[in-house]
Amino acid sequence: MRYLSITLAVVIAAFACEGPKSTEYMTSGNMPAPPIADKDDSVLTMHGDTRIDPYFWMRLTDEQKNATDPDEQTQKVLDYLSAENEYTKTVMSHTEELQDKLYDEIVGRIKQTDESVPYFKNGYWYYTRYEEGKEYPIYCRKKGSLDNDEDIMLNVNEMAEGYEYFAISGLRVSHDNKILAYGEDTLSRRIYTIKFKNLETGDILDDKLENTQPGGAWAKDNKTFFYTTKNEITLLSEKVWRHRLGNSQAADELMYQEEDDSYYIGAYNSKSGDYVIIYNSSTLISDYHILRADNPDGDFQQFTPREGPHEYSIEHFEDKFYIVTNWDATNFRLMETPAVSTEKQNWKEVIPHRENTLLNDIEVFRDYLVVQERANALTHLRIINQKTKEEHYLDFGEPAYVVYSSTNPEFNTQKLRYGYSSLTTPSSTFDYDMGTREKELKKQQEVVGGHNPQDYVTERLWAEARDGVKVPVSLVYKKGLQKDGNAPMVLYSYGSYGSSTDPWFSSPRLSLLDRGFIWAIAHIRGGQEMGRQWYDDGKMFKKKNTFRDFIDCGKFLINEKYTSADHLYAYGGSAGGLLMGAAVNMSPETFNGVIAAVPFVDVVSTMLDENIPLTSNEFDEWGNPKTLESYEYMLSYSPYDQVAEQDYPNMLVTTGLFDSQVQYWEPAKWVAKLRDKKTDDNILILDTEMETGHGGASGRFKRYRRTALQYAFFLSLEGINN
Repeated sequence: MRYLSITLAVVIAAFACEGPKSTEYMTSGNMPAPPIADKDDSVLTMHGDTRIDPYFWMRLTDEQKNATDPDEQTQKVLDYLSAENEYTKTVMSHTEELQDKLYDEIVGRIKQTDESVPYFKNGYWYYTRYEEGKEYPIYCRKKGSLDNDEDIMLNVNEMAEGYEYFAISGLRVSHDNKILAYGEDTLSRRIYTIKFKNLETGDILDDKLENTQPGGAWAKDNKTFFYTTKNEITLLSEKVWRHRLGNSQAADELMYQEEDDSYYIGAYNSKSGDYVIIYNSSTLISDYHILRADNPDGDFQQFTPREGPHEYSIEHFEDKFYIVTNWDATNFRLMETPAVSTEKQNWKEVIPHRENTLLNDIEVFRDYLVVQERANALTHLRIINQKTKEEHYLDFGEPAYVVYSSTNPEFNTQKLRYGYSSLTTPSSTFDYDMGTREKELKKQQEVVGGHNPQDYVTERLWAEARDGVKVPVSLVYKKGLQKDGNAPMVLYSYGSYGSSTDPWFSSPRLSLLDRGFIWAIAHIRGGQEMGRQWYDDGKMFKKKNTFRDFIDCGKFLINEKYTSADHLYAYGGSAGGLLMGAAVNMSPETFNGVIAAVPFVDVVSTMLDENIPLTSNEFDEWGNPKTLESYEYMLSYSPYDQVAEQDYPNMLVTTGLFDSQVQYWEPAKWVAKLRDKKTDDNILILDTEMETGHGGASGRFKRYRRTALQYAFFLSLEGINN
C-alpha cells in the first residue's frame, strides 16, 4: 500500500516558512500546496452500476483509531488528517490574532459563575451551577427549601481531570432520593458507562454498567434500575436490562431485545413516576412497553400492537394515558385511553387533527393541559383547563421566536415553567400561573458586557421556491444596516429528520452581527416548521426539495438586496452538512464561502453499510440503496458522488476522529475528491479534532475555539481582520 504523495513530515517542513498575513493571501491563489491524498481505487458495484472510490482506504475501525501501535494503514490515515490540520493552520495563520480575539469575545460574554433556575421535584430543589474558569457543570440540590445547605451530587470538573474529553449525561435519582445513576463518556463515541452514587454518604457504588446509552428508569423499590445497552458494532441501542444494585452486570436480566435494527430503544420513567416505559422508535413507527414502577419483578406489557406507519407518544395521568398520535392525523391529534386497557381500539379523541397546526407535544398537570403546537413556522403554547375546558394561548409579540415547555416535573401545580428566546432576546425562563395568567421572569441569559435587543432588527420573510412554495426565512442584523446588496450574510439551515430550526438567540453570533453580518435561517422543507407535510416533502424521493429550497432562499435574499453572491455564506452541520454538499454541487456560484461541519456527504456508501451507526435506522429518511429506485435517487444528489470538475466556493470542512454519527472519513474523502476535481483557486481546508466526536470538544469554553476558527474564516473572506 502506497503512502501519501505529500507526507506529514514534508508538509510540516514546508509550513515552517511563514507566509504573508493578509486577506489577499487567502484569495489570491498564492497558498502553499495542500496535502494530496493517494488514490487507491475501490470498485463498488450495485444494481449493475459501478462506482470507483479512490479514497475508500481512509476508513478505520475503532480498534485501529485506538491502537497504541498503529498499523501501516492507520498511520497513513492519521498522517493525512494531521497534514490537513497543518495546512488549515497555515492557510488561516493570518487570522490567528483575530481567532484569539473572537474566542475572547465569545467566552467573555458568558457569565462564568452562573446557575440554572432551580426546579422542585419530590422534595428537593435541583439546579446546575458553574464556577469561574471551570469547563464543566456542578450538579446540586437542596432539600425542601432553597435556604437550606447545598448538596453537591456531581462536580464534573473534578471527575474530568486527566481526560481530553469528558461528558456526563442521563442523571436519574431514585424515588427515595438516595441513589444517583449517571452516564459517563470519556471517548466522545456516545458509548456510556452508567455508575451509581450514594447521595447520603457520597460513595460511588461498585455497580458499573458498560456499553450503555445514558439515562434509564428506577423502580419504586429504589434498588432496581432499567437501562439500555448498545450493539457493539453499529452502536444502536438494542437491549433493555433489569439491574439490581449490588449485583454484577453479568447477572442482569434481559427484559427486552429489539430484533429490528431500524429502531432506537430506551427506558424512562413516566412523569407520574408510576410507570417504567420502554420506547421503540423508527422513522415511521413507535412502540411502547409499560411496567408499573411498584412491580419491579414484573414483565413489561405492550401498550398497543406495533403497526406502521404509526408514530405516537404517551404520558400517564391518574387512571389513564394521553396519546399524541398521527393515526389518521397527519399533523397529530390527542387521544386518551384507560391505563388498564391501552390497546388502540380503546383510544378516545381529546383534541382533533388540524390541517394547519402540528400538535407537537403535551405537558400534563392535575388541573391543566399544556399543548405545544407549531403553526405558520412559529411555536405556540396552548393552555387548557382540564375541568372547565376553557383555553387560551400565550402571546409573545415578536415576528420570529421559539417557546417551549421547560422542566415541569410536578403534577400538583398551576405554575407552568417555559422557555423563550428569539434572534434578539436571550434565552429566558418564565413561570406562568395558568390560573391568574400572570408570568414571572425567573432568569434571562446574561450577556456579560451588555446586550440591548433594541440594537438589532429581526425579520420574517417568505421566499418563493422554484415550485411556487413559500419558504419562511428568519433574519437578524444590527440596526442601521444598508440593504444595498453589499452586506455579508450567513445563511444557515438543517432540513432533515423533521427537526425544525427555530430562531434562537446566540451570544457568540454577536461577533458576526456587530461586524456587519446578517444571520439568516432558511426554514426549508425537511423540518416541521410548517407542519408534518413540510417534513414529508423534504425526505426520501422528495429530498431534493430541501436543497432547492436552500438555494432558492439564497437567491431570494440576493434579489431582495440583503446581500450578493460575493457576500453570501452558507453554514450547516451533520445532515445540514449534506445540505451544504448538495448546494455547492448544484449552485456553487450562489455562495462565496461555505462551512460544512461534520457533514454527511457519502450518502450511498454509508447507507449501504449497516455496520455504521444510524444507517439501518434511517432507511425511511433517505431510502435504502439496496433497492434500485432509492439507489439511483440517492446517488443523484450524494455530495461525494456528485463532485464535478467545476469551480467551488471557498470551503471549510470540520470533523472529529471519533465521530460516531458521521464517520470522519466522509468529510476527509470529500475534501480529497474536491481537491482533485475542482477547477478554482479558492480555499479548501479540513479541520479534524483528533480527540472528539460529533459534538466537538466537551466543556463550556473549549468548544468555542472552533467557533472562532469558523467565524474568522467568514470574516477574512470579507477582508475583516479585527
